[in-house]
Amino acid sequence: MTVTKSATRDDVRAEILQASIALMNEGGLGALSMREVARRAGVSHQAPYHYFADRGAILAELAGEGFDKLTDYMVSAVGLARDKASRGRALGEAYLRFALNNPEVFRLMFRCEMVDLKNYPEAKERADRCFQYVSDVLGAGPIGDKTSADLVPVIAAWSTAHGLATLMLEGKLGEAFGETLDQREEAARKILAYTSEKMSK
Repeated sequence: MTVTKSATRDDVRAEILQASIALMNEGGLGALSMREVARRAGVSHQAPYHYFADRGAILAELAGEGFDKLTDYMVSAVGLARDKASRGRALGEAYLRFALNNPEVFRLMFRCEMVDLKNYPEAKERADRCFQYVSDVLGAGPIGDKTSADLVPVIAAWSTAHGLATLMLEGKLGEAFGETLDQREEAARKILAYTSEKMSK
């Protein structure tokens, strides 16, 4: 009986999060309200408050899950790379792939006006784990000291991938990347390979 109740709670919580993502994908952050989330999830209007204190808590959880998923993307990609240069490119390609496949969650993860992760320690820890993985792969060590010169390659790689992802998602480059997801990913790979080659010289 206890297991059934626990499973039911987990199911409802998952439905609330899925409803939140669907609403964001359809109408952006402005479409997300606790009442609308409850309606979309098929639960009472008070049900979301049993799992999340407010809308900010839902957003923090979505951002935290996003960082976990981004880490999974990168781990899978890096596992196929044979040297440091190819691992760096793999990180960038995985970053772009994640952004293109999860545009609204990607935007949420990096915009403090949507949700400031400093106010949600668990979500911030998940974000830090993601960045630490990138730092480890690039051989830069702990990310605690943001002024460390060792983090320069991490910040450079991140800035390149993030800037490219943002330009693509915002449509700032018109048709330069093609129309389909596959075409955009292929164009992104070429740009990341180019910048990686220039940075390694």
